[in-house]
Amino acid sequence: MDEVLWIYQKKSNNIHDLNSHVWDSWADENGSIGTCYGDVIRKKFLYKGEETDQMDYVLRQLKENPFSRRIMTNMYQFEYLHSGGLDPCCYSMTYNVTAPRTEDADQRLVLNAVLNQRSQDMLAANGWNVCQYAILLMMVAQVNDMVPGELVHVIADAHIYDRHVPMIQELLEREEHPAPKVSLNPDVKDFYQFTTKDLIVENYVTGEQIKHIPVAV
Repeated sequence: MDEVLWIYQKKSNNIHDLNSHVWDSWADENGSIGTCYGDVIRKKFLYKGEETDQMDYVLRQLKENPFSRRIMTNMYQFEYLHSGGLDPCCYSMTYNVTAPRTEDADQRLVLNAVLNQRSQDMLAANGWNVCQYAILLMMVAQVNDMVPGELVHVIADAHIYDRHVPMIQELLEREEHPAPKVSLNPDVKDFYQFTTKDLIVENYVTGEQIKHIPVAV
């Protein structure tokens, strides 16, 4: 969740605003990863005569025109690739609102999303990306009084590096555990008020963490 807040809420491209160290290898001496990720999300553009950024555009569209087919963020902007620390891997989220089924107990609108990713290091990042973007979908749904629906994750190139094979073989042999229950603090109604303390994870059972996974830079 911390990385989602870093990109879409803080709209930062500086690793000093992030608690993890996953981006350290791409940062300069000041901690900046250049014109990518949060920097692209915060860049202003004109919409109906008013300046906005990509995340504010999404939040506004979901309130004013929820059934629009144009509600998305897209960080893969070619004009900024040369000055970014890296090309974005997860690069676009397209939001799609559907009506509830008649048999659903909750009759609020349902918010779904499609996450597009150009490249995926399956061991180092797949679990990370799936969870964080599911949380992003939950956050955006909650502040728009919608029900979080389906997250469809499209990966163009999902790969396993040869040096990761032994670790993956070990994971496949481990005991499986039931998925935890994940929810958000229901009192938060403003996207920009969420913190990591508002993420609630219950009954999370895990094995020993595999550390020091080598990442391709």
